[in-house]
Amino acid sequence: MKPALIDTDILSKFLKGNEKVEKRFKSYLRAYNCINFSIITYYEIISGLKHKDANRQLNTFLEFAAISNILPLTLQSSENSAVLYANLRKKGTPIDDIDLLIAGIAIENNMIVVTNNTSHFERIEGLEVENWSSSIKNQITRP
Repeated sequence: MKPALIDTDILSKFLKGNEKVEKRFKSYLRAYNCINFSIITYYEIISGLKHKDANRQLNTFLEFAAISNILPLTLQSSENSAVLYANLRKKGTPIDDIDLLIAGIAIENNMIVVTNNTSHFERIEGLEVENWSSSIKNQITRP
């Protein structure tokens, strides 16, 4: 199993106590000892909780983030994302900028993306995608 970059929707399910996702996190942690997510996911979770004035959940998330590996947006991941954007636009299958930034970070760090939003991420050639909230595993490899 490659290291995983957890997308916002899966992290949100974990924080809400989804049993299936919790089991997958525990299994992953036995192999890797640390959960990885991007600074983009950090932003999305924080902004959502602040919008809801969910201070208890915000504190829980901040404690979790302190023991997690938060991957930054770098020049290389930004360039990766820009190439993905251009390729998907040319094909007529664009996806949200947020998802492109997360994918660029995953590619830079040679990670799979764990998401419930497989319909977007599976459009990216060469990106491995898993959905820990279902039994479906999608892998797409570069030709």
